[in-house]
Amino acid sequence: MGSVGERRSHESAVGHVSGKATYTDDQRPPIGMVSLYPVLSPHAHARITKIDVAAAYEVAGVVTVLTAEDVPGENDTGVIVRDEILLPTEEIHYWGQAVVWVVGETEDAAREGAARVIVEYEPLVPILSIREAIAADSFHVPLQVFRRGEAATALESADYSLSGEVEMNGQDHFYLETQASWVIPDTEGNYHVYASTQHPTETQVVVARVLGIATNQVIVTCLRMGGGFGGKESQANPYAALAAMAARKTGRPARVRLQRHHDMILTGKRHGFLGRYQVGFAADGKITALAVELYSDGGWSMDLSPPVLMRAMLHVDNAYYIPHIEVKGRIAKTNRVSNTAFRGFGGPQGMIVIEDIVDRIARTLNLPPHRVRERNFYHGSGETNTTHYGQEIFDNRIDRVWTEVKTNARFEERRQAIAEFNREHPYCKRGLAITPVKFGISFNKTQYNQAGALVLIYTDGSIQLNHGGTEMGQGLHTKMLQVAAKTLGVSIERFRVMPTSTDKVPNTSATAASSGSDLNGQAVKDACETLKSRLAIVAARMLNLDSPEAFVFEDDWIYCKTYPSYRLSFSEVAQQAYNERVSLAATGFYRTPNIYWDSKTAKGRPFYYFAFGAAVSEVEVDGFTGTFKLRQVDIVHDVGESLNPLVDQGQIEGAFVQGMGWLTMEELVWDPQGQLRTYAPSTYKIPTISEVPEHFQIHLLERAPQEGVIYGSKAVGEPPFMLAMSVREAIREAVAAFAHGQPVPYVPLAAPATPEATLWAIERVRAAASESVEQPLLTS
Repeated sequence: MGSVGERRSHESAVGHVSGKATYTDDQRPPIGMVSLYPVLSPHAHARITKIDVAAAYEVAGVVTVLTAEDVPGENDTGVIVRDEILLPTEEIHYWGQAVVWVVGETEDAAREGAARVIVEYEPLVPILSIREAIAADSFHVPLQVFRRGEAATALESADYSLSGEVEMNGQDHFYLETQASWVIPDTEGNYHVYASTQHPTETQVVVARVLGIATNQVIVTCLRMGGGFGGKESQANPYAALAAMAARKTGRPARVRLQRHHDMILTGKRHGFLGRYQVGFAADGKITALAVELYSDGGWSMDLSPPVLMRAMLHVDNAYYIPHIEVKGRIAKTNRVSNTAFRGFGGPQGMIVIEDIVDRIARTLNLPPHRVRERNFYHGSGETNTTHYGQEIFDNRIDRVWTEVKTNARFEERRQAIAEFNREHPYCKRGLAITPVKFGISFNKTQYNQAGALVLIYTDGSIQLNHGGTEMGQGLHTKMLQVAAKTLGVSIERFRVMPTSTDKVPNTSATAASSGSDLNGQAVKDACETLKSRLAIVAARMLNLDSPEAFVFEDDWIYCKTYPSYRLSFSEVAQQAYNERVSLAATGFYRTPNIYWDSKTAKGRPFYYFAFGAAVSEVEVDGFTGTFKLRQVDIVHDVGESLNPLVDQGQIEGAFVQGMGWLTMEELVWDPQGQLRTYAPSTYKIPTISEVPEHFQIHLLERAPQEGVIYGSKAVGEPPFMLAMSVREAIREAVAAFAHGQPVPYVPLAAPATPEATLWAIERVRAAASESVEQPLLTS
């Protein structure tokens, strides 16, 4: 049947591995389709003094060139604030910004034409880092502040205090399918957009805005995506708009498909962050007060930076109760790409700050880091189980996942074995670490917590399933098929899941914030329940019974539970419903209840629930090269009652490995002129199968249904990403072991902890050990 809870393969698995799955740019090209190619700026900040496109037209096959003059509507694709110029006219804001786009009969013709375009610039001084933005007072929005208690007073009276900084790099999304959009115009001024987008409705709105037409004149369809990770939530919009402009200007179908290096140059990344803190704590390691400043690198335009910063500020506590806390947040305005959503949406950056702090407290007091983590967990009820923004953590499962993973991983036993190994091996060291995750589930913006669905039953009993979520390989369509099959009591083979399209389900929210299954699952269930109620009435009449509410839909049969031998096939009831002129189509809708946020007080219940997890990682670090090998990973993760354990396991594995990449190897490098130097796989390293340990054990928390969520399940897309913090902390443990048993009060470790960064950390630890230098920041 393939119903809820079954370990079922991804609905497109065969298509994925055989190459038959169709993505946006895999479709059969319509006659006359043209292709676009960009002209990129060689400056990070400059004034445009001249644009001359005449020579491009000398290239055979060049059809036209798109400049700002060709924008019929608004020359802006900003999604929160209208600050994102689509085609610049006066100023360049980051290295590689597209100035014009050449349209050709072929992509090669467009590329050759782009090489002929002449653009002249007057270079300006760029702001290239968060620190430079702070010095220049260059920020996007006013200071944001969240508070609980009296942090300043509590810091003054703390037994011990430390201050410091934590800096972390961004991350490229590196989805397999680059940004791609096709736009096909009709003869009546309407446009059909096929886009690799996580947010078809927003793409629809932006395309209509740029074209200067009504939203209903644009249909956006997402067949599927070859990965998204947040990078196609808002950043798919400019490329769809450009293709639409080309289609309007030429009257022909138009396509944009970015080459890999263009995608890495043009698109925003995970926000880099700088955290500055002062923490107060007691002799047992319990945190009594924290004042932290979070600075994110927003890049040249706003994009989704405000909610990303907000989620970082909401998750700077991770799993820890801090009685007195003040969190300040700013978004740096720099001359870099406009950074955007990425799996975790700011949460990981906030968590890295507090995990760095907790580890430093432990080493200062010469306590095991895992003990300090345990002593600071949210616990009990009331104040000690309530976040700094006023939301109580009902059904707190932190202790449960923590205890289970420690047991499964034989944590204490292995700590002793690793200590013995490290005593015997002076040139390589092993580290073992355990870290928790508490992650809030819901969109930060309350209005996005809604979804719609459309289910169509045909007279032969086959069914079409439409919903507002997009499929990017994460298995959302698979789960929606399982939800629909369970609700209607039919086999999953009856269904055809349709590409997400704004003419089937309008006004959708992005498939993001780990909420795809929660929102769309409830909408699908709602539509199916409506159809069930109609079919039950028809079936009751067919069986001469008068209690349709007592009818059961199960295994493709419909029957009364008090007369189970009287049964009808689903197909014959569908045919009879048509004969009786009963509608076989239904819409479904859902909105998340009981969530709210007061932006003035920075208090509320922004999340419907929390997902929990814990991971134990063991690494071995080479003291000569700084390289590490991930030897073993054990995870316990809370997914509620899983809709599909196989899909959820895949999400946990993929999120963990992607998080490990961010924290250990994916290094974005800009040169002093603001040019991105790591814009290809040759210079930007992502994890491969060789980085995945042979022992990679994932255990889904059992007997853990989540009340009020679709069939008791929980979100799984983003929370496991942060479990990779255990790898970074394990590397830190191994680095500390190079002090050969001498306590080291502070082991600073870069993020990402590349081999070079790790080697420098080892050298610092060795120097500190040999000189017996004590950390001067400790005061009591």
